[in-house]
Amino acid sequence: MVDLAPISSRLAEQRIELPSWAFGNSGTRFKVFAQPGVPRDPFEKISDAAQVHKHTGLAPTVALHIPWDKVDSYDDLAKHAEDNGVALGTVNSNTFQDDDYKLGSVTHRDDRIRQKAIDHHFACIDVMNQTGSRDLKIWLADGTNYPGQDDMRGRQDRLHDSLSKIYERIGENQRLVLEYKFFEPAFYHTDVPDWGTSYAQVSALGERAVVCLDTGHHAPGTNIEFIVMQLLRLGKLGSFDFNSRFYADDDLIVGAADPFQLFRILVEVVRGGGYGDDGDTAFMLDQCHNIEDKIPGQIRSVLNVQEMTARALLVDTAALATAQAAGDVLSANGILMDAFYTDVRPALAEWRAARGLPEDPMAAYAASGYGASIVADRVGGNQAGWGA
Repeated sequence: MVDLAPISSRLAEQRIELPSWAFGNSGTRFKVFAQPGVPRDPFEKISDAAQVHKHTGLAPTVALHIPWDKVDSYDDLAKHAEDNGVALGTVNSNTFQDDDYKLGSVTHRDDRIRQKAIDHHFACIDVMNQTGSRDLKIWLADGTNYPGQDDMRGRQDRLHDSLSKIYERIGENQRLVLEYKFFEPAFYHTDVPDWGTSYAQVSALGERAVVCLDTGHHAPGTNIEFIVMQLLRLGKLGSFDFNSRFYADDDLIVGAADPFQLFRILVEVVRGGGYGDDGDTAFMLDQCHNIEDKIPGQIRSVLNVQEMTARALLVDTAALATAQAAGDVLSANGILMDAFYTDVRPALAEWRAARGLPEDPMAAYAASGYGASIVADRVGGNQAGWGA
């Protein structure tokens, strides 16, 4: 069994934020699938998310989505989170589920609609001030479906103007985090389609504006670890949204389709100073569990990240540097592959046990009876899901 002692303290630095919406009903473009026991309000979402941290020790914060997670008292929600052993994290805005935003939100030609979208972000900042959240994460559905539909350059100018107004409102200890996505729901062009556009926009705002990289938001074949390296090199990788995909933005369990890609990404994260106490890059899951149970799906996800992080930390960086300097192609590749093929699972089970955590979090949760209890208790009311 591999010895994790040299990296034990580094593993303890890992923190993976959970998305509140992962615990609600979700589905495809064709159908949202309901599950028994799904939360009916943000308080129950927090309770479910807390189960993931209880069994893994990896997920101490929960991201909110506004207005999906709007409540009368965020003090009460924060207290509920604290009572359950977690805290509130990133606030995510939503300007993609309102009829006014059919042709855009912060890039819209209509001043009224554009101001409405800006005002929504102001409201999100108000929530951040109440919850103590650091990051305002912005993902935009803005774009066009047909050539000539709108002036692409004009939309970039309006995007800058809107983001500037939002950036001016955030506090000194807060950040604006701009996410990008290759396509969907706009199919001809997306206003923030790639890391270069996001980087150009946040660079024009200031130091407290950074880029969010979602692993599912790229064209097939994209070298995501190169983007990770470049954004860390430029000091602009603010956050990660972890998931996995086969074709598009499938939002599957991270590492499900290509665990080697997840490993390669984490190698660059560690090397570039983006991991743990070395930097301030935030790591979050952004997944929807359509056919699998929600809580076990999130547990499996954070464990996948932990396993690949351990492998990345085990890379013999001195030997790798020597091989690279010597131009020894096969040795350099072999050193990386040796770390990837290392089975860290038994050692991680011991590492967890030494910290009072279950050796097998999936089995421990299954045996806890929590899943059966929420199915029995959460009868009646409206289940949370997309848009609620």
